[in-house]
Amino acid sequence: MIIPKKNRVAIYEALFRDGCMVCIKDGNKKSHNELTTIRNLEVMKAMQSLKSRGFVRENFAWRHGYYYLTNEGIQYLRDFLHLPPEIVPATLKKTTTKSDAPKPWAKGENRSGPR
Repeated sequence: MIIPKKNRVAIYEALFRDGCMVCIKDGNKKSHNELTTIRNLEVMKAMQSLKSRGFVRENFAWRHGYYYLTNEGIQYLRDFLHLPPEIVPATLKKTTTKSDAPKPWAKGENRSGPR
C-alpha cells in the first residue's frame, strides 16, 4: 500500500516517541485513535511493514495489535527520522522521581513478621 510520506513520518514519530503503538485491526475505520488525521488502514500497513522487517514485535489480543519497537527498529527510525543517539523512546527512559509511598520497614522494623 502506498502511504504518503507525511503520514508515514507522523506514524514513525509517534512510534518512536512512545516506543509502542496500539492499532485496532479494522481497515474500514476512518482514523486512528491517537493519530486522528491518518487512516487506521495506513497505520496497520505501516506496522505490518515494520513487523515483516523485524523492527517491531506484535502482540495481538481482541482485535487490537500491540506493537513494540525492537533495538533494530529504534536504530532504523533514528536513521529514517534523522535523530541523534541521545533521543530515546519513552519505554527506555528511566524515571527519576522518588517514590514517596511510606514503607513499613523503613524505620528499622523487621520485614519478616510472625508466620
